[in-house]
Amino acid sequence: MPAASPLRVAFECGKTWTFATALDWPGWCRRAKTAAGSEAALEALLEYGDRYAAVLRAVGVLGAKRRFPAGQPEIIGSIPGNATTDFGAPGVPGPWDEDPLDAKEKRRRTKVLQACWDAFDLTVSGSAPKLVKGPRGGGRDRDQIADHVRDAERAYARKLGLKLPPRTPWPEQREAIVDAILDKDADSGAWPLRYGINRTAWHVLDHAWEIEDKQP
Repeated sequence: MPAASPLRVAFECGKTWTFATALDWPGWCRRAKTAAGSEAALEALLEYGDRYAAVLRAVGVLGAKRRFPAGQPEIIGSIPGNATTDFGAPGVPGPWDEDPLDAKEKRRRTKVLQACWDAFDLTVSGSAPKLVKGPRGGGRDRDQIADHVRDAERAYARKLGLKLPPRTPWPEQREAIVDAILDKDADSGAWPLRYGINRTAWHVLDHAWEIEDKQP
C-alpha cells in the first residue's frame, strides 16, 4: 500500500464506548467514551499513531523513512455496537469488512499481525511479573494477561473457521492462524477475514500496551 494512502477509519458506537479502527492497518484501533463522541475516538486513534508505527518499524514492516498515511482521515462509516462494545472491546464487523483480500494484501496484513505478536512477546519478556493494578484489564499480572491472549486467539481462530486443539503450543497456534489466512480461498467462519485479522491484531497489541503502561 502506498505511503500516501489516506487513513480509512470506521467507527463502532456502543452505549458506553466508541471504537475508531484504521481499516487497513491491523491492530490500530482505539476507543473513547461514547458520550464524548466519535471525534474523541478518532483523536485517541491518531494519538497512538507513532506508537503503532514503532511496532511495525521494529520488525521492518514499515521503513524508517516511510510515513503513513497521508492527509486527513477518510471516515468510511459507522455501525452500532453490541454488548461486547459496551464491555470495552470491538465486537461488530462492518460492511467494509466483507471485501475480499487478494494474495498480496493477505501477506501484508499477515506481516502486520505478526509484528503485533512480536511486540507482545518482546513486551512480556521484558516485563516485571507483577503489574501496577488498575481498572484496565481487571487487575491481572503479566502471565495472566499472556494466558488470556493465548486462549482468546484460539477462540478467534474458530471465528475464522479454524479449529485448534485446546493445548496447541502457542507458536504452532500462531503458525496455523497464519496458514489459514494465507490459504483461505473463501470465508468459512463467523468473521470476515478482514475483520478477523484486525480483531486479532487489536487484541494482542492492546494487551502489549497494557503491560507496558502498567510497569511498576
